[in-house]
Formats: sequence, C-alpha cells, structure tokens
Amino acid sequence: MCVYVRACVRVCVCACVHVSKHLCVQQEKKEKSVNTGLRAMAMTMRKERKQTMAGVACCIAMACALGLAWKAAPNLLGSFSRVARYWRLWTSVTQYALEETPRGMLYVQRRKGLRRLGMRISIEATAASGISLGRQVSPRPFSPIEVYFQHSAPRTIDHHEAYFGCPVHFGADKDAMLLSHQSLAEPNILGDEGITRFLDSHLDQELAQIDDAPSLQKQTKSEIARALSEGLPKMGDIARQMGLSARSFHRRLAEHGLSFQTLTEETRREIATAMLHEDRYALSEISFLTGYSEQSAFNRAFKRWMGVTPATYRKSLR
Repeated sequence: MCVYVRACVRVCVCACVHVSKHLCVQQEKKEKSVNTGLRAMAMTMRKERKQTMAGVACCIAMACALGLAWKAAPNLLGSFSRVARYWRLWTSVTQYALEETPRGMLYVQRRKGLRRLGMRISIEATAASGISLGRQVSPRPFSPIEVYFQHSAPRTIDHHEAYFGCPVHFGADKDAMLLSHQSLAEPNILGDEGITRFLDSHLDQELAQIDDAPSLQKQTKSEIARALSEGLPKMGDIARQMGLSARSFHRRLAEHGLSFQTLTEETRREIATAMLHEDRYALSEISFLTGYSEQSAFNRAFKRWMGVTPATYRKSLR
C-alpha cells in the first residue's frame, strides 16, 4: 500500500472516531442536522460508484480524508483550496493549484509526460470529478465558466460541453477550469466547521510525514520563480498558489526559521546567476525574468549579492 493510501486510511479512521464523539456532544437539533448530512453523504457516495467518466476519481476521493475535507469545507472555495493544499496525499504525478484572475479562479492541473490516450482520459476525468463533487455540495446548479485542456480535441466535444455545462477549449496552454467567484462563495450544504478543523489538523500532520514531499522552502521558491516574470510576487499570492492563507503561510515559514523576503531574494539571485551562464540571455531579459522593472535596479541588486555587476560576473565565467 503506497504512502498516499496509508495516509488517507489513517486519517479516515481517526475521522470516524472524531465524528462519533462530535455527534455525541451536540445538541439534539445539531445531531439531527449532522446525521442527515452524513446519511446524504453516504447516499451520494453509493451513487458515485455507478458513474462512468468521473467514477474512479470520485470513489478514490470519497474513500479518503481529502474527500471528507472537501465536503465538510464551508464553501466551494474551501473545497478546491483543500485539493490545492493537500494534493500530495492524493497523488504523486499531478499538482493542483488555484490562480486568481479577473474573471474568476482557475483550478489548474499540472502534469508532465506525453499526452497519450490514458493521460488525456485521466486529466479529463479528474476535471469531471471536481465538477461532480462540487455539484454534490453546492446549493445551486454548479458549472464552471470555461474548461481548458492542453491536448487536441476529439472528433466531437458535444458530450464534454454537455457534462461541464460550459465551453470546453482544447489545445489550450493549460489544463484548468475557470470557476466564478460567486459559485465558489456559495455555502456547502454539508459544510461543518468542527469536522473541517479536525480534518485539516490531521491532514496537515500527514502531509508533514510524507518523506518525498518537497520542503516548504523548495516549494515556496519554486512558486516565486514561476511568478517573477509578472513582477515581484506578494506573499498572499504565493500562499494562495500553495493552498494556504497568508497567515498560515507566514506561520509555517516562521516555524522553519524562514522569511518570504529572504526566499524571494535567494530565488532571484539563483535565477540570475544561472541565466548569466548562458550567453543567449541578454541582461535586460534576465532583469525582466527576475522581477525587476528596470535593469539599473537589477544591476544594483546583483552587485549587492555577488560584489560585482552582472556584466562583470558574466565575463569572469569565460
């Protein structure tokens, strides 16, 4: 049994014990409400086993604590955020992230490899399962604004658009779903604050125990590097990409003796020095890709880091 499955099983067992205790101490009205919610959850879990396109992904999600955390979240933004935060407990091949846009929130899948039939089906089914789970907890009909897939379109996309309830674009530059802020803010019909706090706590513990998971420092610097070409990233934006609130992100950095400003500076320096080894990159291009709007500011920063200007540093490498 892989580490991801073991982690989910452990948390599910703990969750069952906690939910039982939680129900025992609630008032009669609250007990009736929670019991009704849990019965509805069980019924939907049985229905999901019969689904085709999204069935496998849904059943796996429902069998683990991540599925419970999804349904117990206060709203759909909380549900999708938990996938972005805890995806390493679920999969070792796909990364998930939320990206803010003026039109809504992008729920992004990042997966490397050749786009053979199996991968294409897996990516589409994962997107479909996210919509399926969202429809189970949303109080109103739920569909994305648009869906994007990097691979080429099949002969017809009628079935895709009928299922998702929106335009589906193939040959895009990302695998993602654009979700409206309004739909993400709707309260989940099975949301439960007490169960959510419990599950988040245990999922955090399990996440910390995954030996092959990238360190907080490495993950943070990776997200900073991706964002630098758009300018100097803000801590809140990087926290959201990692599925964390700004407060939780700051606390976790502090627990490891790290600061966001220091990691940003280190990332900029590492990118700059690596690119200076390649003659094909102009200094102005390196300046832009490390988040500086002016080359003079980049020159001053680099001299502060390395004691010499970028041009002098590049000459010394020859």
